Amino acid sequence: MNQTMSQPAGQPTGQQPEPGDKPGQRRGWRRNLGIFLLIAIPAGYLAISAQKSRGSGEDKQENAAAVGLTEGWPTKVQRRIYDTPIPSYSKNVAFYETNSWQTSRMYVQFTTTPEGLDHFFSRLGTTREVLNDGRITIDDKAAGTVGWKLAADTKWAGGTIDQKDPEPTLDVTVDVDDPDRPRVYVVSTVKP
Repeated sequence: MNQTMSQPAGQPTGQQPEPGDKPGQRRGWRRNLGIFLLIAIPAGYLAISAQKSRGSGEDKQENAAAVGLTEGWPTKVQRRIYDTPIPSYSKNVAFYETNSWQTSRMYVQFTTTPEGLDHFFSRLGTTREVLNDGRITIDDKAAGTVGWKLAADTKWAGGTIDQKDPEPTLDVTVDVDDPDRPRVYVVSTVKP
């Protein structure tokens, strides 16, 4: 006589339930573990990402709050965006960038040679002829943003280079007290 044992629903064939197991209980804990992992892993990732993003935002906020020039060269990307081709071998290079919805500006200063100054203007598609003796093209508000003192007792030459959109407008003022070491001040303005 062939005896057939009835299997509880959900129990794999050939496997006897453990004492005290309820039908479906064995599969239930695996499903619950799977659901837990599907929720916990993305939630942990989101928490870590949020913390990193928050830290990054705080760093950016600190950088934005730092008013004044940063010693050194702007990145190549910044120089390209703001069209500020600082000549090689320039000294006392410093910059500062501001951004808003309407206007972005790069403030750049450097000391160069007469040849370097010519190279700077040639890279902008112009010459030193754009400069007018005695003219300061950077207003007091812009100069004050980075602490420039463009005093009247200095020999200045300045000019504005207007370019077609989306290229920036450059206000260039040069301290020519020492013609062998012109000190260049540039405010490059981009309006998106």
